[in-house]
Amino acid sequence: RVGGFLRALLRAANALLQQRRYHAALAVIKGFRTAPCDYGAKIRAPHALVMTFLFKSGSFREKLKSIAQATYAHSRNLAYFVFTYKGLLAAQSRLQGKKIPFHSFLAACIGGWLVFGDNNPINSQIIMYLLSRILFGLSRLAVQKGYIPQPRQDPFPLLAALVWGTVLWLFEYHRDTLQPSLQSSMTYLYEDSEVWHDVSDFLIYNKRTDSK
Repeated sequence: RVGGFLRALLRAANALLQQRRYHAALAVIKGFRTAPCDYGAKIRAPHALVMTFLFKSGSFREKLKSIAQATYAHSRNLAYFVFTYKGLLAAQSRLQGKKIPFHSFLAACIGGWLVFGDNNPINSQIIMYLLSRILFGLSRLAVQKGYIPQPRQDPFPLLAALVWGTVLWLFEYHRDTLQPSLQSSMTYLYEDSEVWHDVSDFLIYNKRTDSK
């Protein structure tokens, strides 16, 4: 009996999922589920794991707690944003009877303000991640639309030179303007490599601990 009931329940659920009139609402629910369970955990957890064990001090338990908190905050914000964005998108489309490009922009602006408006390390990392890709995307769009001419040569080498030149200049002379995690990465690569005491912190460790 239980097996038959479960099969009937599964068939009913599958039938409901095929109903086009419920598609917008179901998409909101699936997006809310996908953001924390799939994307947030798969992307944020490995990043937090590497950054925490590489650069942060503290006990093993404290590091695990930090990883869990970062993963939870990232996943939660993504879930809230997807829910808000897709909900507003569906509402606008229903009110106007059709979907237009401005709907996406407005819904995302509202979601960004409500969910990512708090200036904290997690939100800051996400916004900077998006900003870099927006600049690339807008540059390509400007070429596609003919607003700027197609470069005769690949501009990427020049871009790479300017980006690295600027970030190292900021690191050397205006370090406080850079994000803390970037400061830690650059300190690890460019400053700790100038200090050593013996073979252990020359070939094996990047930096000798105080106990040595």
